[in-house]
Amino acid sequence: MVEDGGGGGGEEEGESAEMPAAAPALQGCNGFLPGEEARGGGRRPGEAGAEGEAMLAAGCVRMETRLSRRRLAVLAVFSLYSLVNAFQWIQYSILSNVFAGFYGVSFTEIDWLSMVYMVAYVPLILPATWLLDTRGLRLTALLGAGLNALGAWSKCASLAPGRYPVTLAAQAVCAVAQVFILGLPSRIASVWFGPTEVSTACAVAVLGNQLGTAIGFLLPPVLVPNTPNDINLMAHNISIMFYGTAIVSTLLFFLTGVVFEEKPKYPPSHSQAVLQTMPPEDYSYKQSIINLFKNIPFVLLLISYGIMTGAFYSVSTLLNQMIVTHYEGEEVNAGRIGLTLVVAGMVGSIICGLWLDYTKTYKQTTLIVYILSFIGLLVFTFTLDLGYLIIVFVTGGVLGFFMTGYLPLGFEFAVEITYPESEGTSSGLLNASAQIFGIVFTLVQGKLTTDYSPRAGNLFLCAWIFVGIILTALIKSDLRRHNVNSGIMNLDVKAVSGDS
Repeated sequence: MVEDGGGGGGEEEGESAEMPAAAPALQGCNGFLPGEEARGGGRRPGEAGAEGEAMLAAGCVRMETRLSRRRLAVLAVFSLYSLVNAFQWIQYSILSNVFAGFYGVSFTEIDWLSMVYMVAYVPLILPATWLLDTRGLRLTALLGAGLNALGAWSKCASLAPGRYPVTLAAQAVCAVAQVFILGLPSRIASVWFGPTEVSTACAVAVLGNQLGTAIGFLLPPVLVPNTPNDINLMAHNISIMFYGTAIVSTLLFFLTGVVFEEKPKYPPSHSQAVLQTMPPEDYSYKQSIINLFKNIPFVLLLISYGIMTGAFYSVSTLLNQMIVTHYEGEEVNAGRIGLTLVVAGMVGSIICGLWLDYTKTYKQTTLIVYILSFIGLLVFTFTLDLGYLIIVFVTGGVLGFFMTGYLPLGFEFAVEITYPESEGTSSGLLNASAQIFGIVFTLVQGKLTTDYSPRAGNLFLCAWIFVGIILTALIKSDLRRHNVNSGIMNLDVKAVSGDS
């Protein structure tokens, strides 16, 4: 028997901002909710989750699920402050010659203003994911938005020649903010969105970061033209960019405080309903990490994701050098090719997210996109020196479409094969892997490109991506979260039709 999930009149008044998704009530075998029996036994959350899934399969657990209208505001605000963080990452690199002249430093020191993002992420990701898992989504979101604003305002104190250490310290604060941002897309998608829209929501959240990079290619050269003979004018132009970024970041910080809540009033999916019944005092972050590294499919994905995303970071970082080697004096077009790569990747992310929501073919889609990225990099490599810049635009766009389109696939695939472990922890580990591979690939590919040719550096990446294809093919696809949602929906259909 399925009980009605409605409460008293007061409860119904509080549901005005909620949209029903499915509404069976929660009930458990022998009077227990899923996870309650584990409370006395001291089981880990993964074990409680397994028990909950078994009860679901037996038809013992049902919970009311609804979609909150607030979820769209949460996704929009997150995407916007993630955009600003990515903009602050790239705003120095696209103006390397301007900032090198303004601060009187070398190009290598300007490069460190971007490299600090990757360097900061690796040691801080475990504390950041621990904070997300133990203190929750709202606090983590506020930290990301707050540090983003603090770093932006700190840059305003560096508006004079000789203040490079100040701007480096400010950029380091923005880099720390990034650690609290990159792991949130899959958590926001899972906690706030229903099973038929979760992959699209994750793709949109990732899209914000990519859009920030795209704007970072376009806007800074317009705001800060190179005026080496007038340092005061240069400082004025930089101040417009810095103060504008600080004001927008502060507004988004306040919006985060207003919009973000820990979770909606009702779970958006049955998999989230099961997770919410777990005893929080039994949660162990250390045990969650151990569980993830014991999960062989996740370890394979961790390596393959790091290879693909690290290769994308390397190609993006060295794109200017590759283009200028074969097309002398085309620095502006090199930036436009980078923009094309990012915008095409944004389209790829959305399409891949929509496809996953429609098909739930996580492994198949991930493997196909991986293979197409490999083919795209090969074509890009062997057409780079043909002397036709338009071909580079096209092949660069195709490459960006598949390589960047892979990002939300990796996040969502990880959540599926590691459920009920924390989405923030799995996403954080994936991003850490990407940063490590990105640093190594950039250093090695840069050396090969300088000593030999861009083709040698790209072929080095092709070899690694081929390894990633093999690792992806070895992943056993056990879609745990999807199976929980499907199991409950099947039970609902039986209840409506009168089947036992």
